[in-house]
Amino acid sequence: MGLFDKFKSGLGKSSSDLSEGFKNIFSKKVIDNNVLNEFEELIISSDAGVEVAKELRKDFENFKIDKKLDNHQEILKLIADKMAINLLKYEKDLSLMGNANSSVIVVSGVNGVGKTTTIGKLGKYFKDNNRSVVFGAADTFRAAAIDQLQVWASKVKVDIIKSEINSDAASVAFKTAEFAKKNQIDIALIDTAGRLQNKKNLMDEYKKIINVLKKIDEKFPNEVILVLDATTGQNALNQVEEFSKIHNITGLIVTKLDSTAKGGIILAICKKYNLPIVAVGMGEKDTDLHPFKAEFFAKALLGLNT
Repeated sequence: MGLFDKFKSGLGKSSSDLSEGFKNIFSKKVIDNNVLNEFEELIISSDAGVEVAKELRKDFENFKIDKKLDNHQEILKLIADKMAINLLKYEKDLSLMGNANSSVIVVSGVNGVGKTTTIGKLGKYFKDNNRSVVFGAADTFRAAAIDQLQVWASKVKVDIIKSEINSDAASVAFKTAEFAKKNQIDIALIDTAGRLQNKKNLMDEYKKIINVLKKIDEKFPNEVILVLDATTGQNALNQVEEFSKIHNITGLIVTKLDSTAKGGIILAICKKYNLPIVAVGMGEKDTDLHPFKAEFFAKALLGLNT
């Protein structure tokens, strides 16, 4: 299965809902305010947000041909093309991450978004692309997170730096980065706690992690990735807001796109926070983490073929 087919399959629930709505809209003979309002409401229903919906409404209105909706596939393609152009600047090439010697990537996110699983899948992706990897289990608050990362380390066949439950997270992060530098490991992936309800402690912990990493190399961490769960819809925006207050985010990974009809949330996040999408998760397999491609996403979301 090619990458576009994976996007098409992964966004099946989202595109199915949108396709039904478009079918209804395109059954009308002409574009009028009622049709434009229906179009805007449909886009909003995908969690794309009001601003994005208004922009696409304007595009839709501009693409009309003699006010008729005869060639709706052509109109959808034009909208998808415009959407892809707007999203292109948010692509961040996953394959280029870790090009620097011993890159340190801190991975953050609230509990339950699939953060530890995403680290495992990232490890698999980088290993498959001939990069050496080490995991750092710095989510010392949850024993399950340490155990889960150990399972992934064994599965992907990478080293893991870990400690006891409730031990100092910054110490684990420091040892992971130190191990990567000493052994010339290409990429260190560091798991972190996600108990956002205790924000003060979490903020202090992150600051300490960042500070100790910089003691090894001023450039560390090279990336700070926030993992979001697409099924949480608009709540994902709140998570970006809150984590942005804790530390500087350099990119996003959106998981569980295959489990939601609200795939438009990616449009809303990009529009509001101007952050790149590093990858998207669309499935349970260890190979189901894929680089974000704006063109594929836009066409798949609107139910189009390449």
